[in-house]
Amino acid sequence: MSQSTHIPVVQQQRVVIPNKHGEKLVGLLHETGSSEMVILCHAFRCSKENNTMVNLAAALEKEGISAFRFDSAGNGESEGTDGNYWREADDLRAVIEHFNGASRVTSAIVGHSKGGRVVLLYASKYHDIHTVVNVCGRYDLKGGIEDFSGKDSMQRIKEDGFIDIKTKSGFIIHDVKYEFLMDCLNTNMHEACLQIDKNCRVLTVHGSADEVIPVADALEFAKIISNHKLQIIEGADHRYTSHQAELASIVSSFIKKALEEDREKSSQ
Repeated sequence: MSQSTHIPVVQQQRVVIPNKHGEKLVGLLHETGSSEMVILCHAFRCSKENNTMVNLAAALEKEGISAFRFDSAGNGESEGTDGNYWREADDLRAVIEHFNGASRVTSAIVGHSKGGRVVLLYASKYHDIHTVVNVCGRYDLKGGIEDFSGKDSMQRIKEDGFIDIKTKSGFIIHDVKYEFLMDCLNTNMHEACLQIDKNCRVLTVHGSADEVIPVADALEFAKIISNHKLQIIEGADHRYTSHQAELASIVSSFIKKALEEDREKSSQ
C-alpha cells in the first residue's frame, strides 16, 4: 500500500479533551462500541491526520476495537506549544483518564517515532497500561541529534536559538529549538525502559530501511525491555511509505491477541 492510500473508515467522532495545563487536545474517535480503547500518538510535528495514524486506527476499527488518534499539544488542531517528551506523556495521561472515566478501559497505547518514545515513557511512569506498541521510536536521542545536525549542533543552537535539521532522505525540519534538543539530551530512554512493568507487553516495530532512526535502536529496546517482541519490516522506511498495510496488520494483530489474553485471564 502506498502512503497516500487509506484503509476505509466507517465512523469517527471528534473529541476535545483538556490537559492539565488547560489546553484543548483534539482527536478523532473510531467508534466500534467496544469497551476497550487504543490510543494512538503521532510523530514529531505531525498530527492525527498522518497516514500511519489514520491507517492504524482504521485497522483496529476493522477488528472491532475502538481507537482514538489525537493531536498532541501544539500540533494539528490542539492548543498549546509542541511539548517535551514527559509533557506529552502527561497529555497522554489526560486522554487515558478521560476515556477511563467514560466507562471504557484503555487497553493499549501505540506511538510512531516521537510518539513511540512517548508511549514508552508513559509505561515507565504509569503502570496502568499493559500493552504498548513502539513504532520506530528512537533509543539513542543524543546520537540522533549528532547524526542529523552534526557534533557542533549544540554550539550553533546556543548561538542562534534554533537549527534546521536535515534527515538522510533530504527532508528538512525547520526551526528546531534549543529547549527541544536539551529535552532530547536529558531524556534517558535506557533508564526509563528499565522501569516498565514486567507484565507490560511491548512490541517494537521498525523498518529495515528507516532513514531517520537506525534499526539498531530497535535492537537496543529488545535488549532492555523484559517482556518485549521485536518485528522488523524488511524494506520499510520511517514513514512506512510502501508498507502501511503490513504495519497495520502487525500492530492490530498484536493488540487483538493481547486483548484476547486479557479477557481470558479476567474470566478465570
